[in-house]
Amino acid sequence: MISVIFDLDGTLVDSEPNYYESGRRTLERHGVPDFTWEQHSRFIGIGTRETLEILRDRYGIRAPVEQLLAEQNAAYLELARTRTEVFPRMRGFVERLHGEGVAMAVASGSSLEAIDAVLSGTGLDALLTTTVSAEEVARGKPAPDVFLEAARRLGAEPGDCVVVEDAAPGARAAHAAGMACVAVPYTPAIAGDPAFASAGLLFPGGQPQFSAEAAYDWLSARRTA
Repeated sequence: MISVIFDLDGTLVDSEPNYYESGRRTLERHGVPDFTWEQHSRFIGIGTRETLEILRDRYGIRAPVEQLLAEQNAAYLELARTRTEVFPRMRGFVERLHGEGVAMAVASGSSLEAIDAVLSGTGLDALLTTTVSAEEVARGKPAPDVFLEAARRLGAEPGDCVVVEDAAPGARAAHAAGMACVAVPYTPAIAGDPAFASAGLLFPGGQPQFSAEAAYDWLSARRTA
C-alpha cells in the first residue's frame, strides 16, 4: 500500500511570500535593510534555522540564532494564519487521496507551530493529521530524517512511500530516504536541477503544469506494480 508524504511550503501551499516577508522584517530589525526576494529564493527548501544560521554569519548579526528564529517565527505565524494560499490542484489531489483512504503525512522544515498554523488556517488539517517538523529530527533536508520519521509514524516502509516536493533539497532527501518522488518545482527555472533527475514523476512547469489526475494515475500504477 502506497503512502504519500507531502512537503508543505511551496508544495501544498504558497507560503514562500510569507517566509520572505517575515525574514525580511527580521533581518531589517538587525541592520540588514535590503534583503531581496532573489536572495531569499536561494534558500527555498532549506529549513528556517539553517537559513538563519547562514544569514547571521553572512551579515555579521550579533543576536543569537534562537532569538532570530523566535522573531521570524512570530512574524511568520502572524502572516500564515491569514494570508496562506493552498495551490488549488494540490488541494484536489489531497482530497482525492483522502477519499481513497491513502495514508498521508506532511514533513516540513517549518516549525511545529508554523505547520499547525498553516494547516488549520487553510483547512488542510482535516485531511492531513500526521505531521513531522524538522524540529523533531536530528537533521533537516536534504538529510532524509523528516521523511523517515513520517514513514515511521504512518507505519509504512520507506520503499512504500512517495514524497511530493517542490525543492531540490527535498528531492535529495526523498532519494536518500529510499522513497519515490513526485517533483513539482516551485519555479520552472529550477526544474533542471540534477536533484530532480531521480524523480519518478516530474512536472517541470511547476504548479501550473501539475495534474492531480496524472499524479493519481502514476501512484495507482505503482500500487498495482
